[in-house]
Amino acid sequence: MPEIKKELRILKTAELRVKRNGDELPKIEGYAAVFDKNSEDMGFIERIAPGAFKNSLKTSDVRALFNHDSNIILGRKSSGTLELKEDKKGLFMSVTPPDTQLVRDMVLSPIERGDVTQQSFGFTVQSDDWDYRDNEPSIRTITEIKELFDVSPVTFPAYPDTAVALRSLDKIKKDGSTAAEATATRAKDENVNLEIDLLTAERTQGGLKR
Repeated sequence: MPEIKKELRILKTAELRVKRNGDELPKIEGYAAVFDKNSEDMGFIERIAPGAFKNSLKTSDVRALFNHDSNIILGRKSSGTLELKEDKKGLFMSVTPPDTQLVRDMVLSPIERGDVTQQSFGFTVQSDDWDYRDNEPSIRTITEIKELFDVSPVTFPAYPDTAVALRSLDKIKKDGSTAAEATATRAKDENVNLEIDLLTAERTQGGLKR
């Protein structure tokens, strides 16, 4: 069985903020993903369908990292320091990071200052739908996430890793081209057979007249 590759996405519509409540430890909160919003043009347009995270949230032990760096772990679902939930808007996250000077200086302060404003998440796809278009970007709708690995505030949003999705799109194009060629061949064969039938009928009628 082929290995399913991890994908990364940074969405412009994601939200990120630090929430402070009295003497409690600060939380980092926001939406890691928003449903039914078009992505930037990545060679295709992508959107996430409502409910896409439902199953993965039951099975994935998601981490909250900083810049996808496993050495800077901010929280973990199984430990209760990371909370994730789907609502009508998207995938909401709330993480209580470690109370360390490193986190205060390098994570919390930059978010509060507005220096770090975006989130990214790592995942694999269980199912998606493609709307293939010839003269404009095709649209991919992710209907189910197979595994959600991490959610991460990011300093520099790297260009999304779309290699897996682009391979899927190439396959759809190839399959569509093959189907079109097969349809054209069938149509050509049907036209040839029709011409033969008409010619046979004409000759038969001519023979009867003689």
